[in-house]
Amino acid sequence: MSEKTYLIKVLMLDASSGFYKIMRYHVGDFFGPVDLGIHLSYKHNSLNIGAGLFAGSVFPGSNRLIFTGISPCWHGFYISSMGGAALVFDNLGINMLSIIGRAPHPSIIYLNRNHGEEIEVELAGAAPDVVWNKGRKGVYAVMEEALDLFGDRYESDPRVLSCGPASLYSDFGAICSPPIQKRSLSFADTWAGRGGFGSKLMQEHGILGIIYGGTHIDEDFCDRSVADQWFKDKYHQRMAAKDLEATTKYRYDPKFNTGGTFGVNYASMEGNILAFNYRSVYWSEEERRDLHRRFIADHYLKQFNEETIKPKKQKTCGEPCAAVCKKLNGPYKKDYEPYQAMGPLCGIFDQRAAEMLNHHSDTLGFDAIAAGGVLSWLMDCMDEGVMEPQELGVVQRPHWDMKSFDVVEDSMHNASIGKALLDEMVRPGGNIPLGLGPRKFARRLARKKGKRVMDLFVHNAFARQGWMVPNQYWTPGVFAPMPIVGKYYMHYGQDFLPPRELGRENARRMLKELMLDNLGICRFHRAWAEDLMPDILEKIFGLKDRFLESVRLTASRIASRNASVFWESERNIDTVFSFLRRKKVDEAENPDLDHWLEFFAQDKQAAAYEFWYEIHKGIHETLREFPA
Repeated sequence: MSEKTYLIKVLMLDASSGFYKIMRYHVGDFFGPVDLGIHLSYKHNSLNIGAGLFAGSVFPGSNRLIFTGISPCWHGFYISSMGGAALVFDNLGINMLSIIGRAPHPSIIYLNRNHGEEIEVELAGAAPDVVWNKGRKGVYAVMEEALDLFGDRYESDPRVLSCGPASLYSDFGAICSPPIQKRSLSFADTWAGRGGFGSKLMQEHGILGIIYGGTHIDEDFCDRSVADQWFKDKYHQRMAAKDLEATTKYRYDPKFNTGGTFGVNYASMEGNILAFNYRSVYWSEEERRDLHRRFIADHYLKQFNEETIKPKKQKTCGEPCAAVCKKLNGPYKKDYEPYQAMGPLCGIFDQRAAEMLNHHSDTLGFDAIAAGGVLSWLMDCMDEGVMEPQELGVVQRPHWDMKSFDVVEDSMHNASIGKALLDEMVRPGGNIPLGLGPRKFARRLARKKGKRVMDLFVHNAFARQGWMVPNQYWTPGVFAPMPIVGKYYMHYGQDFLPPRELGRENARRMLKELMLDNLGICRFHRAWAEDLMPDILEKIFGLKDRFLESVRLTASRIASRNASVFWESERNIDTVFSFLRRKKVDEAENPDLDHWLEFFAQDKQAAAYEFWYEIHKGIHETLREFPA
């Protein structure tokens, strides 16, 4: 293939009229759904859904579907991704769908392409409140509705992207899509969760769901023997063997006798546990380890291992992949961050309780990590007495007293409150109006109730209303003022880095993650993909240098619009400070660490400002188009 003959094909769809056209862009001018996505986002304010250049190829993890646009909750350009969903998308014979305009009535988009025929595009009206109350309810009901309306038109199984009530009533609605097998929905849900693109799809474009599929055959790279040789030249292993090694954590790691993000993270966590809306950062190391042993290792994780890992209840996201990272227990899919945010962070340490709350959040179509962060904040406000339950539309306070905590009964009690709070968020005229986001809601409450309300809400802030609940790791990297947060565009290791260097490391991490996203490669395969994919792109397209230059240019374009705001919550500051104190135990002789510990102890606010801005400097000096 060459730059002159290979094109990125974009279906531009105006939802307000149903008119559409195919736009073509040369590979070399753009390389994928991120660099083309930012171009279209700022030109049209479109929601862009695209596959990478290697979708449908032999390379494992190459079928990630990438969503880009101006995020309703972050208020800046954002990138979200969904495992496996590009494999079916590739059968449309296009690389991207770009939606502009708003449908006059809520609608489901139908996309199909049979063999060499033209792509079929149709918008069918669908009343959200009617659809969401059918069958399996919420996002799953949208999928069933789309299959009922259009399923018979496909020769092979299609795929459906769907939104739930959260996308109508909040700014952090997610997009859900499980693989479909023989016209039936599997339980291996995949999500474009972070960034609120469900809210964008529903509120800005009037689209409830998208069903797509086809039988179009592209010129995908499928020569496995050639790919094996490239891997052997680099790693002295065939592709399948190297990928099996690279995805150990996500499948089964014998070092921990468990697997998946849930299993490995909790098995290795010990004193790093975050619980009760981050209150655990104030505890002693012994108290945290005791919590981890009694409630996680001996119960929450034990349940997961017995119910999911030992019987090998695991599936893929829809593409052939050695990771089989979707860990299941019946209809419930277990990932670390959702089951942490709507688990220990909310005072829930039992699988039955966590399943109930997570599944309810999923059915409503919330970004699960954001939902857990908001729920734990509201529960904390009630437990402290800053807010009364009745003010939030519920009748009971959570049980958060560790001295008398019953791991089963109190977990279920807290999950039931969480479920009621979620219902209040999607009730028209409810007591928790989140149409403009929880940061706006928190600011309004703080004016009436005092700053303590805002101090308990752990979030990253962007511009005037943008917000994001950080990834569930106790490390300063997740609180860094990056232009995009909530993804892994940062350093989330447990080692201490001076803040300026942390900013640089965050930026370097962003460049690598951005490269994978622009190629549609799943980050679970990053152990080889970060090194090898640019070389593969050179071998096939002859454009490695231009591609890497494009990644840096795209990063600089994103960074140039960085409107991150200094930490508004005191608990953000305390979480960073407590991390530094904890690191002193591991790094007794570290002058940089000693400097920051002394500074924080003398003047916490001044030290936090300085720490934050030092990270900011490191980010900016690294993500400039022409770094110094």
